[in-house]
Amino acid sequence: MPEVKLTDGIITLTPLGPDDVEPHLAGEDEQLVRWLNGGPGTREGVEAYFRHCREQWDTAGPLRAFGIRVGAEGTLAGTVDLRFEGEGLAPGQVNVAYGLYPSWRGRGLATRAVLLASKYAADAGGAEAVIQVEPENPSSAAVAERAGFTPRRGTQCKDGTHFDRYIRDLRAAGE
Repeated sequence: MPEVKLTDGIITLTPLGPDDVEPHLAGEDEQLVRWLNGGPGTREGVEAYFRHCREQWDTAGPLRAFGIRVGAEGTLAGTVDLRFEGEGLAPGQVNVAYGLYPSWRGRGLATRAVLLASKYAADAGGAEAVIQVEPENPSSAAVAERAGFTPRRGTQCKDGTHFDRYIRDLRAAGE
């Protein structure tokens, strides 16, 4: 796997790995389950997903999953991932999804992570970053807006879930 380490001096993004399973499980709460994970994590499920994330890095697949790390010790504060392919994405669009563990929320870390991940997406050939937010999740919408994303027409997934979409042109933003 290529060595990837993105930092703005406050947070650092590095690929998720096996050492992140325990802190991820410890940090998961009702909000992460509802808005991001789709269900409570199990050790086996998180280990399998993190292995999949590593495989995606190793094979240059469409998923890039990062741990959001803080402090000199690199404490895992949450995750941000980029999907270069997926339902509802046009060619050149990259989906950005993020979540912080409860003790790290409200400090601007998610916005920083989205900005760093967007820079990576632009460098990897992405033209437009997309954040999809359920309307009942105003905190996530606020992150998108603080990171310079513009609200656009919402979408509805095959399962019926409605999302508000936020878009950022990575080329025009000088990413």
